[in-house]
Amino acid sequence: MTSKPRKKLEGNGMWESSRMMLPEHKVALNEWDRERQKRQRIELDEQEWEDVSRVVGQSLQQQQQVKLRMFHEFEELVIIGIVDRVDQLKGRFMVDGEWFAIRDIEGAQLED
Repeated sequence: MTSKPRKKLEGNGMWESSRMMLPEHKVALNEWDRERQKRQRIELDEQEWEDVSRVVGQSLQQQQQVKLRMFHEFEELVIIGIVDRVDQLKGRFMVDGEWFAIRDIEGAQLED
């Protein structure tokens, strides 16, 4: 019996088993995967902004707890607390001593 000479690209040849990845390729793949997982910003219409403004104002004035859905590139972020301050000049608000951007609000509701 004569065996056929094996080609390097077939079976378990040298090239097939060589599964090396350059560091640059790994970085590029990781960046591509991260970009693919990014969330898109939700644009609120005028009625939704009025609802958000009402809820935030009510929390600020009456010390009621709110639940705010916020934009984050890679995860769903929810803030639950009482609005301490609103700085309209800088476009931010404070909940439990931490500042957040008003433009990042995607939804708001009062907590019971």
